[in-house]
Amino acid sequence: MTAPRLADFCKAYDVRGLVPDQLNEEVATAIGAAFAEVVAAPDGASAVVIGHDMRPSSPALSLAFARGVASTGLDVVQIGLCSTDGLYYASGSLGLPGAMFTASHNPAQYNGIKLCRSGARPVSKVTGLAEITRLAQGRLDSPAHRAAAAAEGEITDRDLLGDYAAFLRGLVDLSGSRRLKVVVDAGNGMGGYTVPAVLGMDGLLPGLPVDVIPLYFELDGTFPNHEANPLEPENLCDLQRAVVEQGADAGLAFDGDADRCFVVDERGEPVSPSAVTALVATREIAKAGEGARIVYNLISSRGVPEIIAEYGGEPVRTRVGHSFIKAEMASHQAVFGGEHSAHYYFKDFWYADTGMLAAMHVLAALGEQDEPLSALAAAYSRYAASGEINSRVTDGAAATERVRAWAERHGDVTADLLDGLTLTHDAAPMWWLNVRASNTEPLLRLNVEAADRATMEWVRDGALQQIREGETPMTASAELGGVIDPWLREILRCPVGLHELVDATGPDGGAELQCAADCGGPGQRRGYPIEGGVPVLLADESRVFTV
Repeated sequence: MTAPRLADFCKAYDVRGLVPDQLNEEVATAIGAAFAEVVAAPDGASAVVIGHDMRPSSPALSLAFARGVASTGLDVVQIGLCSTDGLYYASGSLGLPGAMFTASHNPAQYNGIKLCRSGARPVSKVTGLAEITRLAQGRLDSPAHRAAAAAEGEITDRDLLGDYAAFLRGLVDLSGSRRLKVVVDAGNGMGGYTVPAVLGMDGLLPGLPVDVIPLYFELDGTFPNHEANPLEPENLCDLQRAVVEQGADAGLAFDGDADRCFVVDERGEPVSPSAVTALVATREIAKAGEGARIVYNLISSRGVPEIIAEYGGEPVRTRVGHSFIKAEMASHQAVFGGEHSAHYYFKDFWYADTGMLAAMHVLAALGEQDEPLSALAAAYSRYAASGEINSRVTDGAAATERVRAWAERHGDVTADLLDGLTLTHDAAPMWWLNVRASNTEPLLRLNVEAADRATMEWVRDGALQQIREGETPMTASAELGGVIDPWLREILRCPVGLHELVDATGPDGGAELQCAADCGGPGQRRGYPIEGGVPVLLADESRVFTV
């Protein structure tokens, strides 16, 4: 049997593939041995720490990886079920390189591996993952490459959940808060395991003045209630409804591996990640002192650097992407970093991201005063934003230049090229836009923010007109033609609802495949993009729409 081609699912920052066709126990063993040889042993580590999420395939895959590590002579510490930030805690506190088995919110048939060096330092393609992929592929293709160690390492189990919870409690004190009622939607992911421990619901730690109303805390990697991806608005609906019905002070939503956290206020309205970034930044500056550096990416709200500076901090602007923000945090010794995608990074947490710690900061800020969360968040939400809008284009450079020319016709703008093209109009009414090309498909990503909604919509619509000028919408059948055999096209199905897929055109003019029946709720369907003639049948890459 031919071994899977690892390059197909070993990505820039992690491993993520179909089980068992791509990622199986043999593959996990090979990657574990390669990780030990490329990262752990050269770094002088005596052991590797491994954790996993609630997916049905995760325990067996993580054990296979452990056996691969042990086959090189290194020991293994298995911490079992944990969130991704729980694995980062283990790596940081034990001083060991680590591996987390999770595919976040992807469907149950997927799994993946996030790798880190000791101290939770990320491993990416440029810092070891490419060599791990090459070495593991060699082991799979030729058993002769599998050199045995003089003595196998020892595999032991260790429970760190209580230590993880106590560590977070030590960073944010909620004991003096007024009593809060909070709805938490774990989406059947790992938040259902970590939130009870941290907030004192399971008796591991003393209780806190927080009454938690749980939604979907049952660990279930098939995600029976909704996709565990709070970035998509439709996945917040149950939380928003419950917050209002229960008269709660706030709502929290975690993604599948619980490293991201989204917040809604007492009205059920989402609090933007930019507002959360600004709020947490003020608290971290107060703790670290004047001059503390805070990192934010360039499509965060303009209010973020303004508020950082007003509170005595030093804002550090970076490109979009967690690898850039982590690098900037380390090089500037920043105390905190936030992204528009609801990833929050803390110096006190080995520069790694933890949604749980950000959530605790929000609850502490809310509980320290008497105003509702909507009023508290309003102080950190200054401008109107469009959110990210994708457009499929044939010539991204030409479309970007059309946007630049259009903007320059409408006033004095300054331009920078840190990540794509950012144009800023500082005169009243203030607005800025950013246009960035996708690294993997022919898309331009547009973000707009302005002093008021009317200005934002005017800039957004004007820029979109320039981006989409002259673009001819493609159909799925045209883009797939000659790439996929007709018999294979016939059997393609939606990975979420297993429905038939039909050719269609997406809102950005690009070809996509759409579910032929409701998927995820009454009237809800999914559209799957096509990249380079290949349909991307991944739930987290799909577009949910209503018919």
